[in-house]
Amino acid sequence: MSTLNGKTIIITGASRGIGKAMAIKFARDGANIVIASKTDKPHPKLAGTIHETADEVKRAGGNALALQVDVRFEEEIQSMVKATLHEFGGVDILINNAGAVSLTSIEITPAKKFDLLQSINLRAPYLTSQLCLPYLKKSDNPHILNISPPIDISPKWFRGHTPYTVSKYAMTMCTVGMSAEFLDQGIAVNSLWPKTIIATAALKFIAGTDEILKLSRKPEIVSDAAYEIVTTTNQAITGQCLIDEDLLKQRGIDDFEHYAYSPEHVDQLQNDLYIE
Repeated sequence: MSTLNGKTIIITGASRGIGKAMAIKFARDGANIVIASKTDKPHPKLAGTIHETADEVKRAGGNALALQVDVRFEEEIQSMVKATLHEFGGVDILINNAGAVSLTSIEITPAKKFDLLQSINLRAPYLTSQLCLPYLKKSDNPHILNISPPIDISPKWFRGHTPYTVSKYAMTMCTVGMSAEFLDQGIAVNSLWPKTIIATAALKFIAGTDEILKLSRKPEIVSDAAYEIVTTTNQAITGQCLIDEDLLKQRGIDDFEHYAYSPEHVDQLQNDLYIE
């Protein structure tokens, strides 16, 4: 295990939710956090901005660079990498956390929505990884972490939301491919997925009610698992699709009750999509 003190970490989609939780977790080690997200100004329905996350990162003990980035556009990713190098001098860890969700069937998903899913969930992680690669090679413990699920081709994980599943499985396939391609360059590449649904503003927005939050865990369980991954040295973990709870158990953690959003519903947690 290593410390993240002085490490430069790019996190896409870090204005709220899991991305924000990771930014704050890593900042407690004294890391340099690049908060890359679209939300520069308050959203009418989703709390959190890149500037609010930056303030919390600084209070936690890290350095912050807030960048408004739309990962659909290559030129914006290029500008993000350039600004990161100017501010911090390199890139040690890339977290591809930004994502688009649309749990709709093929019949009712228009081409524009399909393209959005593929652009954010597949093309963006591909491009960010490619553009960060020259600088990750120079790090002494480089990591790429994709927030994507284990691949199970059972029809139940496709029915009703094939476009979304295709995009997220493709992201995991990139994990497998990059871990093989970057193996000799010392870069660890993994995917991480939560075992249960996670209490985020996006979950509440999609569900249309805050009742779903009672069946969820806090984002901190994912950030704690991510910390375990990116502080692992010598590519001891690479090419894997990891589940937050399972990984933490392997690291000797057996108390998960404090992660529950609603302690009185700790025995009613709902598994996330793609988790049996």
